[in-house]
Amino acid sequence: MAEERDQTGASWGDLPQPDEYPEPHLEDGAVLNGEAKEKPTKHEPVKCKLNLLQMLKATESWSPPQSRDRYGAEKSEVGTGELVPEALKTGMQIQFTEQKPKFNKHSANTSCRSPAGSISQSIDSYSSVCSESEDESSPRDKPQKTSKGLSDFCIKNIKQAEFGRREIEAAQQEMPALMVLRKRACGEKPLAGAKVMGCTHVTSQTAVLIETLSVLGAQCRWAACNIFSTQNTVAAALAERGTSVFAWRGESEEDFWWCIDRCVGAETWQPNMILDDGGDLTHWIYKKHPDLFKKIIGIVEESVTGIYRLYQLSKAGKLCVPAMNVNDSVTKQKFENLYCCKESILDGLKRTTDIMFGGKQVVVCGYGEVGKGCCAALKALSAVVYVTEVDPICAVQACMDGFRVIQLREVVRQADMVITCTGNKNVVEREHLDRMKSGCIVCNMGHCSTEIDLLSLRTAELRWERVKPKVDHVIWPDGKRIVLLAEGRLLNLSCSTVPLFVISVTATTQALALIELYSAPEGRYKQDVYLLPKKMDEYVASLHLQTFDAHLTELTDEQTKYLGISKHGPFKSNYYKY
Repeated sequence: MAEERDQTGASWGDLPQPDEYPEPHLEDGAVLNGEAKEKPTKHEPVKCKLNLLQMLKATESWSPPQSRDRYGAEKSEVGTGELVPEALKTGMQIQFTEQKPKFNKHSANTSCRSPAGSISQSIDSYSSVCSESEDESSPRDKPQKTSKGLSDFCIKNIKQAEFGRREIEAAQQEMPALMVLRKRACGEKPLAGAKVMGCTHVTSQTAVLIETLSVLGAQCRWAACNIFSTQNTVAAALAERGTSVFAWRGESEEDFWWCIDRCVGAETWQPNMILDDGGDLTHWIYKKHPDLFKKIIGIVEESVTGIYRLYQLSKAGKLCVPAMNVNDSVTKQKFENLYCCKESILDGLKRTTDIMFGGKQVVVCGYGEVGKGCCAALKALSAVVYVTEVDPICAVQACMDGFRVIQLREVVRQADMVITCTGNKNVVEREHLDRMKSGCIVCNMGHCSTEIDLLSLRTAELRWERVKPKVDHVIWPDGKRIVLLAEGRLLNLSCSTVPLFVISVTATTQALALIELYSAPEGRYKQDVYLLPKKMDEYVASLHLQTFDAHLTELTDEQTKYLGISKHGPFKSNYYKY
């Protein structure tokens, strides 16, 4: 067995390649590779080149003994004939004659196969349950109940709850700050009496947040802020545990607003807190249920689009309650917007297009934190990246980072890919789309689908062709086609996943913002938009240091006096830019 272990650790270059190989054993009249061979004399060696047969023989000697015997036994039953297995057996007799009984001993032991059977059964059961929810029909008219008889929810398939629970439990391992928050504050119940209605992505990450809010005393009702990002299994798990969830993957536009209205539940309960992502929930209440604002204590908003809307309401004097701006907190900007997008942009593009990035010409519209993350990831894979910007400060940052800042119309003809990251409207217009070359990929990393002028593509002259889920070809009359991903919606959460740990930072910030608004004494916050206190940002960051086994340096009394700050923070002023 010593000889066998040496060969197992060897590389292909180390394997022996003699000039002479014994002729494979053939029955009388058999031919090899379609050519009849003269039978050699008894003592005459046969010269042959290193071909597939010898490579297979070398592979057999290089493989572990257990797999060698198993594969040899299986290959004798399949294939076009007995030639190759017989040849392999011959080669094995020459090199490992003394070890053959041991191989048979390994092959006789089949007890190791039993776990595979149980795994197979588990996979089959998962597939059978999930296949029931892959249809595109709306579940609005399908009554469902949890195991406890609850029916105040609307999801794809409640039978998926068990699998969703596993995903949530796995997510908890990568979201340490929320789990610490549960332990530290569960006794106090700082959200006791809070009735939180939320409109965010319904994923395993947000499920950990939702259930953390419940542990802290809140009642929650939830809808999805994106029609493609919902994990149906997670929605089922939340519903099974008693959360009223109205979300499923692949909602229509009508379904989307129906779910938000059911989440509001104006006829069944009175919410007093809003957790929004994009401003759609806040907008719907202003439009359809304005009286609810009489008892709403505050709004927590995490997206740039939603923050724009809140500032517009505040400027017009129409903001009825205090609002907390999570989007511009340091923990959101520097962690989720930058690091999350840096990793997830590539995942979303690979899953949908299988594109190779090296040498591709990519235009990234916007060089905020999201754009910075996208550009860094694409540059690392040797793509040629261009940046468009309206802000001269961000434009100079892009130049200093090695990117050429241009206008979209200057490079749109040769672009292989256009990615929007602005949070604005009609960044990519019809005139840009008309000038793109065939095969150009267009996608969005901003929150809303408004960045790409999709309405101009819904015309009689253009034909839409669904290639696969989340991938459409928009075909021009001359045959040119544009590859549109996720119908212009958020690419990473629609077509892939995002890093759990990064979302933990934002989710913890949202939870603390809700606690701050809900428990603040009357009069602390007026009807305006507020940033989180710097101390809260630092606290969220400190909760995540333990994961890295990081140890902070503590200031001396002399140093704190010199800087004029507390030894325990905050360590930066509110106007400091990280």
